[in-house]
Amino acid sequence: MTKANKVEDIIIEEFVCEAPNNQVKKESFASNFKYLIVGTIFGIVFVKAEIISWFRIQEMFRLQSFHMYGVIGTAVVVGMISVQLIKRFNIKTLSGETVLIPNKTFNKGQIYGGLIFGLGWAITGACPGPLFAQIGSGFLAITVTFASAVAGTWLYGAFKNKLPH
Repeated sequence: MTKANKVEDIIIEEFVCEAPNNQVKKESFASNFKYLIVGTIFGIVFVKAEIISWFRIQEMFRLQSFHMYGVIGTAVVVGMISVQLIKRFNIKTLSGETVLIPNKTFNKGQIYGGLIFGLGWAITGACPGPLFAQIGSGFLAITVTFASAVAGTWLYGAFKNKLPH
């Protein structure tokens, strides 16, 4: 076993989270600038594809349009292919680290969480992905939705041990 494998094993054992960031190498502030650029481009794509449109989201939940289902379905297929390629060819990160994708286990809390998430999405017309693009586009009422998403995340963290898992 190499030193790198030992470090990865220790890192995996230390995390209780199902989706930890196992990056070992620290990035400088300047190197994090690339995430701002990619996020900005991603936000522009969201706006141009009308993914942030409240009307498009309402059409989806009323089963009146295929647009959002097509976008979500395409994202799922691209994600599945990407994960399979990463696993099959042992693709490394740009900094040369191994990408670790732990196995996920299903629990009944995911059903409750999914229902709450979907209800919030249907009511507000926003899910966490497009929130920043909506705010950046000038829909300032979405800051209430953003604050609610942050509060919900905080509440989950505070009551995680008492919730059904």
